[in-house]
This record gives sequence, structure tokens and C-alpha cells, in this order.
Amino acid sequence: MRAKQIWVPVLALGAALASGCDDKNFFTNVDLAPGGMLKVGGGVNGEMIDPDGRLTDPGNAALVAEGQRVFRFETFGDERQWTDALQLHKVVEAALTPALALQLGFKVDMDALPAAVVEGVVNGDIPLDDPQTTLALISLNAVVGVQGKVSEGTDGKLHLDTLGITCALCHSTVDDAAEPIVGVKGIGHRLDGWPNRDFDPGAVIALSPAISGNRAVADYYNSWGAGMFDPRVNHDGMIDASGGYPVVIPPAFGLDGMDSVVFNGDGNEIAYWNRYVAVTEMGGVGHFADNRLRNAEGGVVVTDNKCTESVPNCKPDMVTEHLPALQAYQRSLVAPKAPEGSFDVAMADQGKALFNGKAQCSTCHFGDKLSDGNVRLHPKEASVAARTGYLDRSGSRLWRTTPLAGIWQHPPYFHDGSAATLGDVVDAYDTRLTLNLSGDEKSQLVEYLKSL
Repeated sequence: MRAKQIWVPVLALGAALASGCDDKNFFTNVDLAPGGMLKVGGGVNGEMIDPDGRLTDPGNAALVAEGQRVFRFETFGDERQWTDALQLHKVVEAALTPALALQLGFKVDMDALPAAVVEGVVNGDIPLDDPQTTLALISLNAVVGVQGKVSEGTDGKLHLDTLGITCALCHSTVDDAAEPIVGVKGIGHRLDGWPNRDFDPGAVIALSPAISGNRAVADYYNSWGAGMFDPRVNHDGMIDASGGYPVVIPPAFGLDGMDSVVFNGDGNEIAYWNRYVAVTEMGGVGHFADNRLRNAEGGVVVTDNKCTESVPNCKPDMVTEHLPALQAYQRSLVAPKAPEGSFDVAMADQGKALFNGKAQCSTCHFGDKLSDGNVRLHPKEASVAARTGYLDRSGSRLWRTTPLAGIWQHPPYFHDGSAATLGDVVDAYDTRLTLNLSGDEKSQLVEYLKSL
């Protein structure tokens, strides 16, 4: 009965939405401002990019709009991994209630929820303790970063036939705007490019029947914690005992004008990382190779993922054609401004003077991006993070200085998340560089960082 209670309104609402009845949607969609165009050229790994990697025509809204679609909804054929290999579609269907999904950090797009669904959640007709509700939400494209083929069985229940993920799973969150209406966090308007530091990918992966039986591996995944991900373990097999550990999920905003876009500067293009993530981490259909990276046997990392029956409309390469639009959209995502009233203006002004003077921050954090990442990278010992071994698993073996715009939004800090607050960041550098900052000076510097 409960499954039917959920599924019938979903079918009816789907028909209403298909007929163009905008008044059936409880919330208003907000269009993002268009960004720029990516000129077609030739990249090292097949990326179609401008030679200098910059957007040359900010008026091409069509390319950015397509990039938004790719970012939010394209799986690149990674159903082969999440359905066939990890079999997580079975776990979702059997056990992932909306309450558990929100606890694990999944987010729900309130703009995809018709009025009847919202009303059903509020009055209890649509329960949050039933996996059938999760499947109904997936069928509405309402679970951020999750794509699935949902069908109704002869038993009257919903079934999840395939499951895939998109860029938005880790690199989008929501503003919790629906909390006053539905009474829970995790439902709101999409905030693309904002890292989902609530999401616990390790805990989700550890639920896989293919992994849960291997205690050591499952324990490692479960040890990551929310907002953390190990982007190398799928290649080198390192877990805690052998030097592996996760890094914080980085933001995907504020990247326009940056040549080095991740912690270690591997790849001078977002498209390099988009291919790396789409093929090697998400498990999409396509090819990735980098002779600087090593697998568990010490050989060069080469990944060739083939089609499986779970991948709809599959072809040998499901990634390359999407890279220009995806990169254009990511370059259009600007870093969010600090909320009004979130910092002390006078103290921030004093902190800016310290930033450019006594505190020596501008030695590395300079220019429009407050980063020297376009002109140099730094050796391993330059980091003040608690753990630096991740660098040994990279291609560059060097650090990139993180751009600071929007830094207020995404604690914890440093690549390993070892600084819980901006105050901890200031303390770490004060100790390392023997800056001898006073308590007031540290507070002023923190207020400036909060203002960026």
C-alpha cells in the first residue's frame, strides 16, 4: 500500500509536468547566468580546448547551458560501475530511505519537486523512512547527482533497474531553503560548484555487496568521513596502512583563469580532471592514461572502460564529446560572495593589511585569484597540512596554492582537511613561519579571509 501511495502521485505529477502545467510545480526554477564559450582546439588527452585554456566568447550561453546539463545529469556511462560492478542499485532499492540518504549527505533539488510531493512529505502521506520514496525522487530527477532508471513492477512497487552518478553528486549542494516547509535539511535550490562537504562517498561505496565482504577495504572507505574522497585508491590500492588517505572534495567554482585547478596541479586544464574523474573515478565509458601515475603493480595508469548492458545508448567513448561544454560551464561558476553580516568589515580591512604585510600570505596568494598557481607549484615540504603523503601519489609531486575566493564556504581546510577552521589555518602558518602574530592580529586575518 505504501509503495502505491508514493507511486501514484508521482505518475500523475509526471503527466502534469509533461503537459507544461507550471503551476503544478511548488517551487520556481532559477536560471544561472550564462558564462563563456570554449573555442574548439586540440588537447593532449583528446580535450577540445583553446590553446591557452581560456574562454574566448562569454556570449555563448548555449554551450554553457549544455555544460550545465552535463554537469547535473550526464553519467558518461558510469552505470557500468555503480550498477554492474558495485551493484549499488540493489542497495538503494532495498535500504536507502530518504532519511538515510540525507544523513549520508545526499541532496534533493526542491525545484524538481511538484506540489503534491511536498505536501505529501509535510503531512506524512509520503514517508521518509521508505526506500520507495527515494526511488520516486530519483524518477523525478530530484536527487542531486544521481541518475537511475526506475520502473514499476507487477508487484506494484518501484524498482531501480540502473544507477549512475554525475559531477553534481560531489560538486553541488543545496541551500536548505525547503527546511521551513518540510522540516529537514538537505532540500533546497541547487548550488552548483559548491563542494558537498556533507556527502560521505566512502560510506556509500562501502555499502556495495562487492566491497562490504572485504573488511579491510570497507573499513578504509568508512574511515573517510563526510566531504572526503580518495581519488587515487582506485589505481594504487593504498589504504591507511600503506599510505593512502582521502582529501577534501574541492569546489568547482572560481576556476576561470586558473591553469592549475587541483591541489597538486596535475593537468593544466579542467578538462584533464573531468576526463580523469569521469573515467577512472565515476567509471564512465572511455579512455584515460597518464604516464606519471602508477597503479598498484607499479605500472602506468591506463584505464579503458568498455560498454555494458546497463549503459543506455552506449558507444566506445562517452566522455570526450562532453568536455568542451562541461569545462565552459565550470568556468562560468563564480565563487560565492561572503554573506552580508558574516564578517567584521573594520577587522577585515586590518586583516587585509596583515595579509599583504606581516603575515606574508601574499607571497603565494596574489593576483586576481589570490594564487600563484599559474606561475609556479611548490615542493612537498611547503605544505603545513598534517599529512603530505598524498603528493607522492600525484603526477606533479608538487603543490598548487589554493585560490581563496569563497574560502569561507568550504571548511575544513588544507587538502587533507586537517584545519577545521580558518583560525586553525592562521595558527598553522603562524607556527610554521614564526610570524609571532598576536591574538588580535589572528582574529583580524580570519575576518579578512571570511570576507573573500
